[in-house]
Amino acid sequence: MNLAELLLLAVALSMDAFAVSMCKGLAMRKISFKNALIIGLWFGFFQALMPLLGYVLGVQFSALIAAVDHWIAFILLAIIGTEMIKEALSKKEDDREDASLAFGKMLMLAFATSIDALAAGVSMALTPGTHIWFAITVTGVTTLLLSALGVKLGNIFGTKYKSKAELAGGVILILLGLKILLTDLGVLSFLHKN
Repeated sequence: MNLAELLLLAVALSMDAFAVSMCKGLAMRKISFKNALIIGLWFGFFQALMPLLGYVLGVQFSALIAAVDHWIAFILLAIIGTEMIKEALSKKEDDREDASLAFGKMLMLAFATSIDALAAGVSMALTPGTHIWFAITVTGVTTLLLSALGVKLGNIFGTKYKSKAELAGGVILILLGLKILLTDLGVLSFLHKN
């Protein structure tokens, strides 16, 4: 996975956290750098931890699934992306998020928004050339920055762009999964030669 692909993956994975951060910003009457940083650290840490756990699981079982690893990576990313797109297109109104930064509340939100990163970590283990420490650092820092920005934007603009961010993240994940599949099947190298 090259740097551009890794950055796209990091941005796509951070879209749930970005959307929740926007809701947090919307609920806060006045935001501070400290509050934005706390929210960013929560989401960034979990977005780095979960791919690491997924990677460890993927490495443990990679010998068993080497022949179909590209299909697994594609399916996992496609499922995550599809769920994000469905959530973005849902007509259901979200409950207004509260401004609490309590430990239990933030733990639950950070965990919930990083479940997709666990599956992405499994696909990273199945993708040749992935340097996991670099990948989780990029993912964590990207999520931290986007989440902190989301708090500020949510405070300014409200939830107007929440669904658009989730939709973009879902599309990016599906396209990355498709690229992994087509590369491993040799389709992209065939097209590139011709």
